[in-house]
Amino acid sequence: MKPKHIQHLYRRVGFGLLPDQLQTLLKKSKAHIVDGLVEASKTVTPLRVDTSEIEAVFSGNMMVTKKLSPESRRKIRKLSREKQMEFNLAWMERLTDSTEILREKMTLFWANHFVCKDNSITYIQQFNNTLRTHALGNFKAFVNAISKEAAMVKYLNTKQNRKQNPNENFARELMELFTLGEGHYTETDIKESAKAFTGYSHNLRGEFVFRKRQHDESDKTFFGKAGNFSGEDIVDIILKQKQCATFICGKIYRYFVNENVDENHVNAMANVFYRNYNIETLMRYMLMSDWFYDKKNIGVKIKSPIEFLVGLKSTVPITFKNPKQWLYMQKLLGQILLNPPNVAGWKGGKQWIDSNTIVLRLKLPSLLLNSAYISKVKTGKADAKIDFKKAVFNKKYGKRFKADANWSYFNSHFKNVKMSELETHLLACKINDNTKAYLRTLDKPSKQEYSIQLMSLPEYQMC
Repeated sequence: MKPKHIQHLYRRVGFGLLPDQLQTLLKKSKAHIVDGLVEASKTVTPLRVDTSEIEAVFSGNMMVTKKLSPESRRKIRKLSREKQMEFNLAWMERLTDSTEILREKMTLFWANHFVCKDNSITYIQQFNNTLRTHALGNFKAFVNAISKEAAMVKYLNTKQNRKQNPNENFARELMELFTLGEGHYTETDIKESAKAFTGYSHNLRGEFVFRKRQHDESDKTFFGKAGNFSGEDIVDIILKQKQCATFICGKIYRYFVNENVDENHVNAMANVFYRNYNIETLMRYMLMSDWFYDKKNIGVKIKSPIEFLVGLKSTVPITFKNPKQWLYMQKLLGQILLNPPNVAGWKGGKQWIDSNTIVLRLKLPSLLLNSAYISKVKTGKADAKIDFKKAVFNKKYGKRFKADANWSYFNSHFKNVKMSELETHLLACKINDNTKAYLRTLDKPSKQEYSIQLMSLPEYQMC
């Protein structure tokens, strides 16, 4: 494989590739590299934070009263908020440093597909690990597992879905957002399938509970079929629609390949996926396809805030004196892990960028890695306005972001890279003429300095 194709692959299924890692992979074929990515991600390593304090409060109360007291509920809510922040940071670390990079990137993808949020760390941690467990597995098992997750049962009101008064929220989103896409079902299909999911519930520990007395045992008519369908039956019928495979493949294509969909490629993916709904097989097919590496698909995707932050952190490890500043940064950039805006999730693409976020993105590398200082303009080309804007930006954000950059890590991995080669390692797309002219006005005293300059360009926002 060509170096640019290997880099493209790792930017899409991960968050980039260090130069010494690239040198090792240059000796291998595409099949060998893709096989290695898939094999490394066959392992499932759950992500967990210590929730023993919450469990102790819960267990102690239940042993005495069989229910939680108001005081215990308040304590659990407080602990849960703290632990959710901890889990957010743990997820950031996992994304930055994991051998199971394909599984972790897929987990991030599925988190914005099966969108869900909750205020219980127990439920949300369990949900996140269900995403991780099924990220490369069978899609049918995945959908059924998601439908029984406590966080999803709460989020889409399945717990209130009873035979006397069906709640249609989950049934609607199951088809509209999770499997088929809008317009590929009827209102009758929603009403009838909602009956099939009656009785779905969970206990306080987050374990799935089927309340048989609340389940509608009558016949339902769904997609032209009639019977006393269960929730699993509904999922079976949905997956028999080729539209389900096409819909999922379209979303995967837009996320991993290009927002501008090539219908021929998506249809080819759907043909593979529809056979047995195996996600690993689908991903292997996509990553082995020549069109995945077409120049029209390289460097055309706007990085999400998480992709931007993790990519930056993977190149030069950053440690905040106050780790919670990672959450503040996520908020400023518009993507807080575990806190999607609504059931449809983040739209992505051009929606990631506005007048505020682009300024912050362009300044963050210098702010975090070089105390808000990019580099001075060459002698005789000083610009007072630029210096003033940098000073204002540093005053606004500098006190909030106190970070240490591990340049030793960068230097060890980039020691054999010439300064003239840094561009190919840090940028996914070519620098335009105006940007080249700007770079020529700046001093380049070191690799570190030039790297910060490159990471402060609009081109660095692309992958």
